[in-house]
Formats: sequence, C-alpha cells, structure tokens
Amino acid sequence: MKILMVLSSHDELGNTGKKTGFWLEEFAAPYYAFLDAGADVTLASPQGGQPPLDPKSDEADSQTADTRRFHSDSAAQAVLASTHKLDSVSPNAFDAVFYPGGHGPLWDLANDKHSIALIEQTLQAGKPVALVCHAPGVLRDVKNPDGTPLVKGKKVTGFTNSEEEGVGLTDVVPFLVEDALKQNGGLYSRGEDWQSYTVQDGLLITGQNPGSSSETAKVLLASLKK
Repeated sequence: MKILMVLSSHDELGNTGKKTGFWLEEFAAPYYAFLDAGADVTLASPQGGQPPLDPKSDEADSQTADTRRFHSDSAAQAVLASTHKLDSVSPNAFDAVFYPGGHGPLWDLANDKHSIALIEQTLQAGKPVALVCHAPGVLRDVKNPDGTPLVKGKKVTGFTNSEEEGVGLTDVVPFLVEDALKQNGGLYSRGEDWQSYTVQDGLLITGQNPGSSSETAKVLLASLKK
C-alpha cells in the first residue's frame, strides 16, 4: 500500500507580510494513520525539500497527540525535510494520494499543472484521492476526461466561508474553498464549524477542516482495503 502525500511549497500569506504553508495537524494525523496501517508513505511538494509550515499550526493551542508525536520523531522530521519534487513523481507508483491543507495550497497547488494532472490521472486509474480543509480548493481546475469540472455533481466539502471568516482571512486568500467548489457544480455540504466532517463520493474524499484530518485519512484507508 503506497500513499503519496502532497504538500504546499508556498509560504507568503497574501500581502499581509505573514507566513503560511501547510497545517501541521493535517499532515501529522494522516501521516501516522497511514504509517500505523503499514503503508509506505512518500511526500512531495512543488519545489521539493522542506515545505513551509504555517506557524499558527505550531502554536500551543493547535497541538494534538499527532503533532506532539511528530515533534519527538526525528525520522519523520527528516522525511518532511526532503520531500520529492512534485514533477518527479508518477501517479502510477501509488495506490492513493492525500493532500493536507493549510492556506498555502490555494496559492500554488491550485494552479500547479503537475498537481492537476496527478489528481486527474490517479482518479482515472481507479485510485482514491483525499483532500482536507483548504486542500479541496486544489480541485478548482481539475477536469473530468470530458472537460467538465471534476467536482461537478459530486458530493464534496472543504473549509467553510464562515471558518475563513472566523480566522479573519476572507479578504486575504486568493479564493474561498466553499465558493470554488460550489461554482464548479460540486454538491457542497458541511458540518458545524471546526467539527470533524468528511464526505466521500466514489474515489473522491474530502474533509472540512483540521479536525477532519484523522477521519479523512481513515476513510481513505478504508477505500484502499475494499
């Protein structure tokens, strides 16, 4: 069981002068879920090497059992520091793909031709793709073989407009995840803000927010076992 995790390489939070990147819990929880299930996990990012960590996700009130495990795991830290360049990995080498969120993906992965092709080819090969929190935003330009938006007519979720408003970044992000999914014809649904909520439609699995990371990973693993 080989799983590819794709992280953002983008570290600038718009024009705020603040930093962003990937969200630690959204990486750590799935990473350990996959490892503990016996999966072979590979990490990739557009630029390769160490992907930028959103500093807010490393603050004390954002810590979980999985993030604390990561902080004491030098092997995992070494793997994260040396991600493969996204354009060097082949979808054929993996059984599934997982995208952690954080705001970074909205700036780079949403527009990345290698990411778009990876998702399209993985799904067309009958293999599952899971994305959590802001990461469902990277589906914005992904298409079906007939040229229609991938999410059109599919059940999806992702970071809500009200959650974005709650963190004060509605006017900073390049686009809103909820709006992008709806505009492309996605059958968007949501749970309560900040509560775990995961949706599966065939091979496509999406989670709403950081609290959905573990559940989204579990659903992906269950899909692989079928």
